[in-house]
Amino acid sequence: EVQLVESGGDLVQAGGSLRLSCARSGFTFDDYVIGWFRQAPGKEREGIACISSRDGSTIYKESVKGRFTISDDNAKNTAYLQMNSLKPEDTAVYFCAAIGPPVTNIGSHYLWSYEYDYWGQGTQVTVAS
Repeated sequence: EVQLVESGGDLVQAGGSLRLSCARSGFTFDDYVIGWFRQAPGKEREGIACISSRDGSTIYKESVKGRFTISDDNAKNTAYLQMNSLKPEDTAVYFCAAIGPPVTNIGSHYLWSYEYDYWGQGTQVTVAS
C-alpha cells in the first residue's frame, strides 16, 4: 500500500521560511513525478510545484517562483518543499501527491491534480501578517 505523509507545517510570520517533507512508503517506482498542492479555506486545490525523477526537472506555479523550491531524495523516499519569503496568502493546507510512472514527460499539466494517483493527508501552513 502506498502512503504519503506530509510534515513540517507550522505557524510562521510573514517573511519567514518553512520546509515541508513528504515521506513515501510502498512506492516502488523509479520513474515518477511528485507534486505539491495547497488548498486555502473556500478555495480550490491548486498545484504549486512538481518534480520529475527522470532528470530532476521542475515546474512551478507563477506565484511561488523564486520563493519555493521542490526537491526529492530518492534514497530517503522523501520529497521536500522549501518555502521562503512566506506571505499570508500562502496560508493553506499543503498536500503532496505522486504518480509512477508518468505517462508523459513533466510539463505544466502536472500541476493539475487529476494527474496523480496517490495523495497525502496534508499539513497546515499558517502565515501571520
